[in-house]
Amino acid sequence: MENKLGLVLKVFVLSTVLSFLIKYAAPSLRVPGTDAVALLMVLSPTVIMAIALFWRFQTQRQN
Repeated sequence: MENKLGLVLKVFVLSTVLSFLIKYAAPSLRVPGTDAVALLMVLSPTVIMAIALFWRFQTQRQN
């Protein structure tokens, strides 16, 4: 039970920090509104997750 509570608290804190960064720090960034930037923002989470899962698969395969 303690591990689940710790995980929930970690996700909550990370989500809160990320939301504050988006609300207060993101407007000061100068990001051009181009198609390439939009495509990068949409596809980057998928690519990052694919790399992480592939890396995990490779480490489990070696063990």
